[in-house]
Amino acid sequence: MRLTNRTFAELQPGETAELRRLITPDDLYVFAAVSGNHNPMHSPRIDVDGDGEPESMAPGMFVGSQISAVLGMMLPGAGTLYRRQVLDFHERAHAGEELLCRVKVLEKRDDGIVRLETEVTRPSDGALIVSGEADVIAPQEKFEREGVEVPGLLVQRHRHFEALLERAKSLKAVPVAVVCPHDENSLGGALLAAKEGIVTPILIGRGDKIRNVAEGMSADLAGIEIIEIAGDGAAAAAACKLVHEGRAGAVMKGHLHTDDLLKPMLDKAQGLRVGRRFTHVFVMDVPGLPEPLMVTDAAINIAPDLATKADIVQNAIDLAVSLGMEPRAGVLSAVETVNPAIQSSIDAALLSKMAERGQIKGGLVDGPLAMDNAVDLGAARTKGLKGGVAGHANILVVPGIDAGNMLAKQLAFISHAEGAGLVLGARVPVILNSRSDSPMSRLASCAVAALHHASKGDAA
Repeated sequence: MRLTNRTFAELQPGETAELRRLITPDDLYVFAAVSGNHNPMHSPRIDVDGDGEPESMAPGMFVGSQISAVLGMMLPGAGTLYRRQVLDFHERAHAGEELLCRVKVLEKRDDGIVRLETEVTRPSDGALIVSGEADVIAPQEKFEREGVEVPGLLVQRHRHFEALLERAKSLKAVPVAVVCPHDENSLGGALLAAKEGIVTPILIGRGDKIRNVAEGMSADLAGIEIIEIAGDGAAAAAACKLVHEGRAGAVMKGHLHTDDLLKPMLDKAQGLRVGRRFTHVFVMDVPGLPEPLMVTDAAINIAPDLATKADIVQNAIDLAVSLGMEPRAGVLSAVETVNPAIQSSIDAALLSKMAERGQIKGGLVDGPLAMDNAVDLGAARTKGLKGGVAGHANILVVPGIDAGNMLAKQLAFISHAEGAGLVLGARVPVILNSRSDSPMSRLASCAVAALHHASKGDAA
């Protein structure tokens, strides 16, 4: 965009300029963060008046700021400084609506001040949102430049998880066996998901500990079933029994070691094995990405062989399908060409060929891919990579647990992602939360499990 101003000498009464702007939910978040105005009337997520819909109302000064954009960018343009602005508010604007901002030169004064008529309307119905006048100091020097670079903003909003939560809320609450919820994190996560209508928790463990934790949280356990069992392994075995009885559609890890949770599930007679290996998937909501990003396996299989990697890929593809995604699995290595000295590159090529031959079904699989050309189209094109996965991967299959764990935590702690964690390959999804998980992460894990459970039910 070329910036060209109108100097005081060039300006003539009657000149006009206008700018159209679509209000997005991110605009409201950014304005709230910058201005400090956290009035819930302006939130895209909070229902204030109780009608079931968020107000999503644009703050008056946000609407007014569109006038300053026209003055500073177009008429008079670069070099303009405010002296006075009068704003009269007539209607309210909301996220999702387009605004049309117009300014018109009314008068040039001898002291270098220019008076302009200002207004903001809503083109869809012609409504007048804001009217007023502005006095500005017009630029004296001509300015012409091919754009001015402004650093971009990335809103740390987890819109993909918000959408998954809304979908999960529309389903019947899935009964979840919560194993040893003996701390505030695990119990609180289950109760939060229950409050949102996503799960119906069945608490398994020491009743005295569970009630003490609930009392410390001022949480009400009325109507929630508690199964009294001492011992982590016994509690995990009881969760398996509930699944076999059809009373639980998912299992959630509480305050116990992951090995103690999974060991009874791997029992050939009483466990939850269904033929595939147990694998872990992080579903990551990374701000700025157009869809969720999966990382697998980052928590269970330490150094998976080819057969295990095939199950890792298939489980992730199945989960992606249940979430409504089009699975594109990029099998990662340090390079994007097969190198006999790098086992992960060989495995990646074999997995790609297995998918091509129908041994892995339901999605696209390509590899080996380095991280950059798996997720960045420009990097993929630079390396001459084609196909539906390179540059577009939404499933990242890592060589081993070290790489997966580091990648997932980098996304969480540097890229500000939220992560939902599930163990797949069992009869039901297993929700595997970390003690450091946020409430949104815990909710998202339950939502992902509920959607996957519902998808498996439909398939059956």
